[in-house]
Formats: sequence, structure tokens, C-alpha cells
Amino acid sequence: MAQHVACLTFDFDVWSGMTARGLTTPTPVSRGEFGLVGARRILALLEQSGIRSTWFVPGVVIDSHEANVAEVVEAGHAIGHHGYSHRVPATLPPELEEAEMVRAIESIVRVSGRRPRGYRSPAWDLSPVTIDLLLKHGFDYDSSLMGDDHTPYFARRGDKPGVDEPFVFGETTRLVEMPISWSLDDHPHFEFMRLASTVTPGLANAGMVLENWLADFAYMRRTTDWGILTYTCHPYVIGRGHRMLMLEKLIEGLRAMDAAFMTLDAAADCFLARRA
Repeated sequence: MAQHVACLTFDFDVWSGMTARGLTTPTPVSRGEFGLVGARRILALLEQSGIRSTWFVPGVVIDSHEANVAEVVEAGHAIGHHGYSHRVPATLPPELEEAEMVRAIESIVRVSGRRPRGYRSPAWDLSPVTIDLLLKHGFDYDSSLMGDDHTPYFARRGDKPGVDEPFVFGETTRLVEMPISWSLDDHPHFEFMRLASTVTPGLANAGMVLENWLADFAYMRRTTDWGILTYTCHPYVIGRGHRMLMLEKLIEGLRAMDAAFMTLDAAADCFLARRA
């Protein structure tokens, strides 16, 4: 049976992504804090549309804004793991990465009453031990890798990519990978960032981004009978007025293409059921 799934996901970073980059002065922190405003707008739109989504929330955000995260839980959305401090796992020693992972699990359990099933790495960069840690701590899926676009697969551990030697493939694990892409992430398209060594221009025309996002779903429908496409948004980015109108049009356009909206939890289960 043909089925094409759209997963709307939201990285509820608030200011944690700023502070993890060393941006701790009032203005960048306030940019992140706008995510609390954006989250309310998104939750209202999703409720109006009858859609359940997945929110990846750093533990430090839960511990700082628990009432706001509780609103996401109460609205029926899935809560996924997004680190504790939003520091990139690939930059942390293994013992600190695990300590942050455990600390964030505890925060998620406190606010939602259940352990998270899914993980998304801050900045989408795993360390050599991240997948081992996810398996150790009972995660069912990850959403940080880009080895496909609309077909989930099983993540590997222990790959050895060489510069001038053939690639050595590691072990395929039970961890389901729900692939993502920077092209389906609102941040690089829209968010202007000035850092010490780089400037990310952002501020793209929302209508042009919407055209691309709908075209990716249309291509999936044309080329496969079954697939899952994951969109990644940040409340402090997508929550601005003209981008909220884009999000409304995205939902309308996906509905016009008979999209089945699911949480990533449900979509991962759907993938596993098809393989049973």
C-alpha cells in the first residue's frame, strides 16, 4: 500500500544554541528566547491542523523553561533527546558526552513521564561513541545522519573513513536512522549569524524555500510507493510571522499531496513494521 509520510520536527533550543557557541550577551540570548513566542504560535497551528509532531529539547531548556516544554507534552507531541547543553557531541570527551546524555534523559522523564525514544545530535554531528551510547541507553532511533533522504535505515558504528585508504564499514546496529538534511532545515535558509570567523547570511525568501520543501515531497511520491520525509524547524526561526505563513502553506501543500503526518516515534515504528 502506498504511503508517504511527513514528519514535522522542531528543535526547541531557545537560547541554548547561542550559549553553546559562546554567544552569551543579551541580544543573541534574546534571539533564542523568541523561541518561546514561536513555540506558542506553532503549537496553536498544529492543534488547528490536527497534527502531532516531534520536539527535540535540550535538557538545559527543560530545566530552565519546564512549563513551556510541558505545554508541548500536554498537546500530545513527542519529546526527543537533543543533548543537555547543546554542545556538539563530537567536541566532548566520551565521559562528558554520556554524563550529558544521562542528565538530559532525567530532565525529559521529569517533564514527560517517559524516557525518550529518539535522539537528535546538536548541530547534527555525532562523536565516535554516540551510537554506542544511544544503544546502551535504550534509544530506538536517531535523527542526525544524512545517508538517505526519504528512506530510513539502520545506523552503523565503527566506520573507518580514510583519506587515502578504502572505506572500512562498521557494524550495522538495531538503531533506526531517520535521515535529515540541511536543505530541509529552516536554520541555514533563514537565520543570519555573525560569528568570529564566519558569517551565515540566511534571510532567504520564504516562498522559494517552501517551493523546494514541497518539491522534495513531490519527488518522493513520484519515485517511491513508500517513504518518510523529515522537516526540521526551530521555533525561534520558523516562528517569525512570514515564516509561520510559510509553515501553514507547507502543511496545506503536503495535505494536497495526501501526506500522512506522524511523529518520528510513530514513523520509526512504521518502518520497523514494514521490515517484520
